[in-house]
Amino acid sequence: MNSVDPIPLMLLAMNGVALAIGFFMLGWIMALNRRTQSQANKFPSVQDFFPAQNRPQPARPECWLAIRSVSPEAVKLALGLTRATPCSWAEGIGGAHEFFISPRVHGWVIVTGVGLPNPSDDVDGCFLFLTAMSRQLGHVQYFYANRLFQHHGWARLDEGTVTRGYAWTGETVWNQGTETLPEISAGLKSFAYGENAATILDAEMNYECVPQLAARWSLDPAEVKLNSVRESTGIAGESAWS
Repeated sequence: MNSVDPIPLMLLAMNGVALAIGFFMLGWIMALNRRTQSQANKFPSVQDFFPAQNRPQPARPECWLAIRSVSPEAVKLALGLTRATPCSWAEGIGGAHEFFISPRVHGWVIVTGVGLPNPSDDVDGCFLFLTAMSRQLGHVQYFYANRLFQHHGWARLDEGTVTRGYAWTGETVWNQGTETLPEISAGLKSFAYGENAATILDAEMNYECVPQLAARWSLDPAEVKLNSVRESTGIAGESAWS
């Protein structure tokens, strides 16, 4: 009687088991991958929860004027601009020039630049500048929102008269006129002189809401859409008075 060597049979059995385990693992991995993809399609990614981190933010100056029903040339004369040169909206709206005068957009001319005064430095100088501009140009609006300190301010003037003015620079330094409905609907809070009720949260909220007020009063520069090079070309220059 011939005896059968069991070792080859054991090796064949082990190979079979190994192949079976391999096919099982492959099937499990494929099923897990399909499940992961299904969940990814079903639920938003981390980037979807934080879209602002992945999208370029529109340019918005720290300080700007909105002047109604005038030409850029009239604003140029009022500012006493010298060495004026053509400047694109994209470059000028960032506020790096001493003054940038935009083309007329929806009946408004926007002015930005480091030459504009702000209440954090000198609220009286800011008031005098705005009233002088309004006497020459009529209806003038002013907006200020400092990212670092959340200092903020806004004003409306007609023919040199302030109809509404407010500025906060760690404390209220300007509060003139009656609070307007657009301020209330934009979520802005104003505080009386000497009133220390304003908190860091109030300051941050006001800072964030200044563009919303601008959109209600006139327009938000960061949301302006221009359709041609001609429409988007303004004037940059320096003031002879500075």
